[in-house]
Amino acid sequence: MTLTPTHAPFIIRPVRSTDAAAITGIYNEYVTRTTISFETEAVHTDEMRRRIEALVPNFPYLVAESKGHIVGYCYAHPWKNRAAYIHTLETTIYLAPGHRGCGLGRLLMDSLTDKCRQRGVHALIACITADNTASIAFHERLGFRRVSLFREVGYKFGRWLDVADLELLLD
Repeated sequence: MTLTPTHAPFIIRPVRSTDAAAITGIYNEYVTRTTISFETEAVHTDEMRRRIEALVPNFPYLVAESKGHIVGYCYAHPWKNRAAYIHTLETTIYLAPGHRGCGLGRLLMDSLTDKCRQRGVHALIACITADNTASIAFHERLGFRRVSLFREVGYKFGRWLDVADLELLLD
């Protein structure tokens, strides 16, 4: 979708496999420099393309463009792989450095949430590193509520990390 001038200069649109290199660049900043992602090795573009192509047929995956460059992305994917969980999806969102705090995250997540509602999704889950207080606060502003805290379930950069689950019911 093309956004109104009040939302310029961002365009939110469905992902393309040709976006893989830009998405990889954004994601690898988080992988190699933060505890926000629990991956510990940088991802190659071919692997990211494979991940995108595996999700796109069945789940919403959106990117944000500014001046022809990908500056953020988000998607929904299965939360669990049992049939009873079919109406619950997990969300993921990453923004390029320099594009946080300008409303882009909300635009992406509002678009993703709308697409999930249209598909009959009942609940969205955000799994967030507990010390990522900015992301937790962001999700809470969107209406997500914390429903769990798992202590010391990840280990990265020489320290144990907690994970908080936040949930948004769409009905």
